[in-house]
Amino acid sequence: MGRITAYHSPGFAAPIGDHLMPIGKFQLVADAVRGWDFVDIRVPEPVSEADVLRVHDRRYVEAVKTGLPRELAESQKFPWSPLLYPSVLLTSGGVYAAAKQALIDGSAAALASGFHHAGPAHGEGFCTFNGLVIAIDRLMHEGAIRTAAVLDMDLHYGNGTAICCRGRPYISQLSIYGNDYWDNAVYRDVTTRHHQDGANHRSAALPAGCDRATMLAIMNEHLPYLLERAKPDLLLYQAGADPYYEDPFSPLKLNHDDLLARDRAVFRFAKDNALPVAWVLAGGYTRDTSKVVKVHTNTFLAWREVYG
Repeated sequence: MGRITAYHSPGFAAPIGDHLMPIGKFQLVADAVRGWDFVDIRVPEPVSEADVLRVHDRRYVEAVKTGLPRELAESQKFPWSPLLYPSVLLTSGGVYAAAKQALIDGSAAALASGFHHAGPAHGEGFCTFNGLVIAIDRLMHEGAIRTAAVLDMDLHYGNGTAICCRGRPYISQLSIYGNDYWDNAVYRDVTTRHHQDGANHRSAALPAGCDRATMLAIMNEHLPYLLERAKPDLLLYQAGADPYYEDPFSPLKLNHDDLLARDRAVFRFAKDNALPVAWVLAGGYTRDTSKVVKVHTNTFLAWREVYG
């Protein structure tokens, strides 16, 4: 395998104004890798409303479409606009397209977030619709897969995906995180708040001050969980940029080389276990956006090391 397909559309970026979430990074990452000889960039199609309604309540979907009630439409902490709904149909379409392509090629990428804080009835933490679960459920509906796994290595615990997993025994989720996240609130000290894992969703906290050796040891200990119940037909990897040590939310001591080692370890795990893997971008609030972009472009370099 010498080339990787990555999905991107300028429509991924909803008009949210001057916001903590650097939504323009999707385009910046696409621009950075567009000339690389091992990356093919394609434009995805949006998912349908029916795809979204497999995961999210109709009242919430209507709120995102219409802006009413405004409190629900903005529950993810974005200012609502009429362009929000089409943008999140496109980002979910990017995740779906990458997941489907990974089943063919063995790996693929979506240059959008998986929006892992979004639950069935509302958004949270800059996440409107949960593209990870939407993609899995559409592939299930099409008969393309029977099982799937989500490896979430955003800085923040993937609470929305965990909630969605409760009624979906065909998904296994592992969240390896450095900030807990519940009820639209961040808990920086992972020793002060504990959530209950379930039969098909597990978590592992990275302690404050976590370095590369500690991170890799925790990954080695917990990654086998994704194979514990059954080998999944697909692995979705949420490759967060916010564990980076300069991120304002991060209590970790992980630099670009450390996160490159993280990505390399994920791809080796997928390759060694013959798991089709699609990855998405996530997180990253460092003031210098170029440092966020570098985390994401390094994921491509890690892929090339393992698969190229």
